[in-house]
Amino acid sequence: MRPTSVLMTVTGRDRPGITASFFAVLAAHDVDVRDVEQVVIRDRLILTVLVDLRGDTASLRNSVTRATGALGMDCELAVNDDPGVARPSVWGGRIHVIMLGHPLRAGAVGHVAQRIADSGGNIETVTQLSTEPVAALELVVRTADPDALRSILIQAADDTGVDIAVEPAGLRRKAKRLVVLDVDSTLIRGEAIDALAERAGVADRVRTITAAAMAGDLDFAASLRERVELLAGVPEQVLADVRDQLELTPGAATFVRTLRRLGYHVGVVSGGFTAVISRFIAELDLDFAAANELEIVDGVLTGRVLGPVVDAAGKAEALSRFAEKFDVPLSQTVAVGDGANDVAMLERAGLGIAFNAKAALRAAADAAVNVPYLDSVLFVLGVTRDEIAEAASN
Repeated sequence: MRPTSVLMTVTGRDRPGITASFFAVLAAHDVDVRDVEQVVIRDRLILTVLVDLRGDTASLRNSVTRATGALGMDCELAVNDDPGVARPSVWGGRIHVIMLGHPLRAGAVGHVAQRIADSGGNIETVTQLSTEPVAALELVVRTADPDALRSILIQAADDTGVDIAVEPAGLRRKAKRLVVLDVDSTLIRGEAIDALAERAGVADRVRTITAAAMAGDLDFAASLRERVELLAGVPEQVLADVRDQLELTPGAATFVRTLRRLGYHVGVVSGGFTAVISRFIAELDLDFAAANELEIVDGVLTGRVLGPVVDAAGKAEALSRFAEKFDVPLSQTVAVGDGANDVAMLERAGLGIAFNAKAALRAAADAAVNVPYLDSVLFVLGVTRDEIAEAASN
């Protein structure tokens, strides 16, 4: 006999033992469990169970209705005894869709859900990852064409003004083990070289070159050497003063601490200077770092960079080098940056995330986050606010 597909949905006030009692009732019938989802929202439980039933559907309906009624719960059954109707669970592939908003408005959620439905996708679960400092929702979506849906959701992000990240589901998502961060305007606020230029009296000239380089309009290595030349004669003490005045991006310390306690290797690859990032390596206990070396003679900057410049290609090479050092496949690496010189690094990483980034990088990234809190990137990795709090308490 071909089994009958039965979908049961149990709702009501949550308390210990509901799930166990329901499955005890199912055990009295000849059923195979095919899928289970359970969520609790403000003490309200929603349990859905999909089974293949060999036997009388009326008998199963009576049993579960009587049992859930005794528990003070409601139960709905949907029976599909047409073998020609395929189950949604056997088509397409799953993706994770993460929505970030500050705030996250109902209209935006509705718009994204409608675009998913219009594309033929099906939302299987919705989970609240966080309410502060930003609201974050994770949708598990089944779709026959993940690439097409990704393109649709990129447009939906533009339409709604919320951040939307899309990742394939499966073990690879939880297998990330190494995170590389850009420094200027990612790990820290602003650009260190602009702060140095202000102390040197050449702020406008350097800031203009920096903006063009980050947008991808200038060769990074040449533009860096040009900017450093303008710093010739600046006392080394000014470099130390600027370093000490720089501020971490909000959420940066939480971001690094959480990842470290979850077992990630975390470090920085910067187009800036080792004399600046050394402070943050120590403060955050980072695992690795790569940056440019300023030449200093007799306590004064000479206006030259020592050795090859860590440019776009250099950043990508550094990512590969650190992944090899820690024996982490590139597919299990994450890169986070904001400028055009981060494109190659993000493309080489298993997951590339643009953080408040220039257009050139957003176009190349797997995901874009545009809220001002670096720890919001954790939600793209599937880390919840409760897990962040747990990491902080350990």
